[in-house]
This record gives sequence, structure tokens and C-alpha cells, in this order.
Amino acid sequence: MIDFNYYTPTEVVFGKESEDKVAQMVKKYGGKKVLVHFGGKSAQKSGLLDKVCNLLKAEGIPYVTLGGVVPNPRLGKVHEGIDLCRKEGVDFILAVGGGSVIDSGKAIAYGIGYDGDVWDFYCGKAKATSFVPLGAVLTIPAAGSEMSDSSVITNEAIDVKRGYNNDICRPKFAIMNPERSYTLPPYQTAAGVTDIMMHTMERYFSHDVDMTLSDNMAEGLLRTAKECVFAVLKNPEDYRNRAQIMWAGSLAHNGLTGCGRVGDWATHQIGHELSALFDATHGAALAAIWPSWARYVMKEDVSRFVRFAVNVMDVPNDYSDPEGTAIQGVEAIERFYHAIGMPINIPELIGRNVTDAEIKEMSRKCTRDYTMTMGQFKKLTAEDIEKIYRMAN
Repeated sequence: MIDFNYYTPTEVVFGKESEDKVAQMVKKYGGKKVLVHFGGKSAQKSGLLDKVCNLLKAEGIPYVTLGGVVPNPRLGKVHEGIDLCRKEGVDFILAVGGGSVIDSGKAIAYGIGYDGDVWDFYCGKAKATSFVPLGAVLTIPAAGSEMSDSSVITNEAIDVKRGYNNDICRPKFAIMNPERSYTLPPYQTAAGVTDIMMHTMERYFSHDVDMTLSDNMAEGLLRTAKECVFAVLKNPEDYRNRAQIMWAGSLAHNGLTGCGRVGDWATHQIGHELSALFDATHGAALAAIWPSWARYVMKEDVSRFVRFAVNVMDVPNDYSDPEGTAIQGVEAIERFYHAIGMPINIPELIGRNVTDAEIKEMSRKCTRDYTMTMGQFKKLTAEDIEKIYRMAN
């Protein structure tokens, strides 16, 4: 177990009609001119956007709006938001949507007070020291951005997707009404649960294995998400199970399940390149890569994969064949992914095999032009990453 700091300052307002408190939360955290940031038409069709804006208006809080955020949120929209906020004197960002909207809002909040290009933070050229306060009204449980220190943006000009982590970007508050996830399409629900589970698995697959409490919390979260997704796919308005999934999404990425250990994160980095190049859904890209990553790195610590197989995927432990048990755990999660409509390889994700040239391009970008390794469970070079892409192809 390694020493750790744990910091989660976000105030959570959870439950039915929780969005009714949005204006008082903005006031509580000092918002005087708000950017209401959102994605596509769903926030408008559901009536949530109008409700939020009317609540702000009723409390005398001026606001401007900026919609159009897409999955794998784009740098171009971030630049548009920064320009709008500077022009309008915005001092608070209110993100209404899922992880893409929150991540885009975080990038805007970084950029408002920065003299250079906000992409400097995402490509490692600079470290942010200022951040306009941000709150979130969550509609899609998946990314966990509503409580995390993370933001991921795609630079569409160069087909590169990068994340930036900094504690100053943790939202001041997160409003979570599970009813707002009732209308999610099945694919998006499944991809969200996959992302939630992967945020936990990236921390769980670590060589720091003496943190029993973190292990037990991680396994409980994984089992809960795995069980609840079937209930909500069958009945989209199952409040109890929608609530478990929404809360799991926050706990999976606010650092709790990673206390006392160093996580891996290679699957995320490898998956980001698929999202950047093919605009693949993030959670689905993770599902397409993880089984190949697991098979490639398993021998670094077979016992960790055995524990996952037995405690999360309900595989009987064959004590005479640990590697066989571990492989059965990978096969079990592949069956789970298929059962909820997720891919388990690249052709299932994008509809075709990737070319050798595309594999080399993704591996190069993933390792920042061959200057870095990825992952901690096994440090992966560009050559290793190429092999994983080929295994998944």
C-alpha cells in the first residue's frame, strides 16, 4: 500500500427533482454570470435545459448558453466557449449533460483566464493555475467527470485525443437525478456502464495489492454495475438500478477505489486513439481493447487476474490452473460485453479491420511520438501497443 492524498471537494445533490436546486447551488458558489453549456437536442427535448434556465432566471442570475457539444468533445467548441465567456463576462460554468459536456466545460473554464491556447494543458506544454468555478447537472452516468480531476478533449485538427488532470477542475457541485437517464438509448447506457467499470478496473489492476479495503470496494462497485445494467436495459425507468449506476459512475472516478495504489490507464490511452481516429464511442472503445490488453499483460501478475475472475466475474477458482482461471475471467467479461451490446474487438467497434498504417499511426500518437511508455501494470512501448491493436483486430 502506497501513501496517498484523497481530495473530493464536490458537493453532491442526489435524487428526484434534485435539479430544482440548481440556482441556489450556483449562488452558493458565487456564480453571477453563467454559461449554460450543453450537448445536442436531448437536453432541449427533455425539457431539462428550459427548466435549468428558468430556475436561473427566477433567481435573477444572468446566463448565456452554448450547445453543440458532441461525444469525444472537440477543441473547436472549447475555443468558441472561451471566446463567448470572455465577451460576456462569465464567471461560472454550468454543464448540463454527460461527461463530454462536463469535460468541454472544464476546458473552457481552464482557458478563460489563460493567455495561450488551452490545448497547451492537454499536450503537456503548460500547467493550469486558474479555473473558473464549474457545476454539473448530470444526465449520463459514465465518465465520472462530475467529481473527477479529469478532462478529455479531442483536437480535431490533428485527430488527437488527450486528457488533463488537475484538482482545480473538480466541480463545485454535481446535481444527479437518476430519472434524467431514463431516456438514454440502450447502447449509450451499456457504453456508460463499461466506462464506469473500466475506471475502476484501471485502478484495480495494480501491483500495489495490499490495500484490501480498496480491493473490496472496487469489487463491490464492479459487481453492482454489472448486475444493474441488465435491469435498466430491460426496464429503462427502473429508478433503483439507475440510481446505483449513477452513483457508481461518480465513485468509480473520484479516486476512492484507487486509494493506496498506482493505477494502469493503458486501456484508456490505447482506446483514446480509436476514438480520435474513428470517432468511436469511448466506453465501446474500451470494451474493444481491454480483453486484448488483459491477455497481453496477464503474466505480469496472474493472481490479480484470478482474483478479478473469481470475485467479480464469478468464475470458479481452479487452484491447480491459475492461468486458466484468469483466462476464464477474460472470457467471462467478453460474454458480458456481448450480452449488453458492447464490442470485444476493433472490427466489432468500427465495422472493419484497421490497417497496418493505422495501427502504426495510433501507436505513435499514443506514445507521444515514441517518447513515452503507457501503463503501469506492464509498461507498454509503441511496439507493445501495436501488438495489442493487432490482437484486437
